[in-house]
Amino acid sequence: MKTRITELFGIRYPIQCGGMLWLATPELAAAISNTGAMGNLTSGNYNSADELRAAIDRTRDLTPHPFIVNITTMPSIRLPLALLQNFFRVCCEKQVKAIEIAGAPVDTFLGAEFLPMAKQAGVKVLHKVGTVKHALHAEKVGYDAVTVAGFEEGGFPHKDNVSTIILVPKVVEAVNIPVLAAGGMADGKSLAAALALGADGIMMATRFLATKESGVHSNIYQTLLEKNETDTALQLQKLLQGFGLQVRALRNDIMRRIEAIEAVDGDLAELLPLISGERARKVWQNGNIEEAMLTIGQSVGRIQDIPSVAELIPRMVREAEAALQKALARTKAN
Repeated sequence: MKTRITELFGIRYPIQCGGMLWLATPELAAAISNTGAMGNLTSGNYNSADELRAAIDRTRDLTPHPFIVNITTMPSIRLPLALLQNFFRVCCEKQVKAIEIAGAPVDTFLGAEFLPMAKQAGVKVLHKVGTVKHALHAEKVGYDAVTVAGFEEGGFPHKDNVSTIILVPKVVEAVNIPVLAAGGMADGKSLAAALALGADGIMMATRFLATKESGVHSNIYQTLLEKNETDTALQLQKLLQGFGLQVRALRNDIMRRIEAIEAVDGDLAELLPLISGERARKVWQNGNIEEAMLTIGQSVGRIQDIPSVAELIPRMVREAEAALQKALARTKAN
C-alpha cells in the first residue's frame, strides 16, 4: 500500500498514530511502528529535554522502524515555550524521522529558525490543521505534509465544525504536499474512504487508545466498547477562541461541570483544576471515567473490540483493500 506518506516516512502502511498525552509512550509507539505503520511518541509526557531524549532512545531500543514525535504548540503552564523549543531541538539532534506539530504553526509559535533547523537535520515536519487556510500556510512555509482533522476528532478540533469528508478533498485540491486524514478514522473502511477522498493516509488516536498496548485501566476499555458517536461533547470554545479551537472529549461529569462554568462566563481559575492533564493521567490508570476530561473522538462509535496493535493494522489494511475492491466492483456492475 504505497502512497506519498509511506514514501515520505519510509513506512509500509499509510497509518499514523496521533499524539496522545500520557498514552503515546515508547512502548505503544514501537508496537505500532513494528507493524509497518507510524508510531507516535508524545513529547508532552515529559518534563525536560533530557527525559524526551531518553524516551527517543528507549523507542529506538524497541523498534528499528520510523516513528513520529508529537509537539503540541499551545500555551501551557507545565510545558512553557522554552521547553517546547528544546523538545524540537532534541528531535533534530536525535534525527527522528518526523515531528508532528499540533497547535500554532512552528514559524509563529516556536520561531522562524525551527523549520530550517529540521530540514538541515533531515527531519520531516507535519502540521495538524483544521482549515484549508492553515494547510496553505503550512505548504508555503515549508512543512513536509499536513494532517487534516475534521471536527469529529478527539482533542482540539477547529471551531469551524467542518467534517473530515468535506475538509480532506478541499485541502488535497489546494496543496501539493502529502495529506493525512484525521477525525473519525478507526478502521479499514475509514482508510479506504480517506484514500478515495484523495488523502495519502490516515491519522488515528482513539482507535489506538482501544488497543491492548495502550495499557489503560479495564474500565476505560469497557467504556470505549460501550460508548457511541453521540457520547462526546465540545467545550472550551471561549477559553480557546484565540487559537480558533475547542475540545472534544467524552461526555462525563467533568465535561458537564465545564459546560456549567462556561454558561455563566466563569473564569479560568475555575476551569483549570477540571482540565488538568494530571487528572487524565490518573484516570487512564484508575478507571474513574467521570473524574477527568478524556479527549476521545466520535470514532468511538466504530470501536467494537480491543485488539493488539499487531492484529489491528493488518486487519485494517485487508478491510481497506476489500472496501475499495467492492466499491469498484459495484461501479462496474452498474
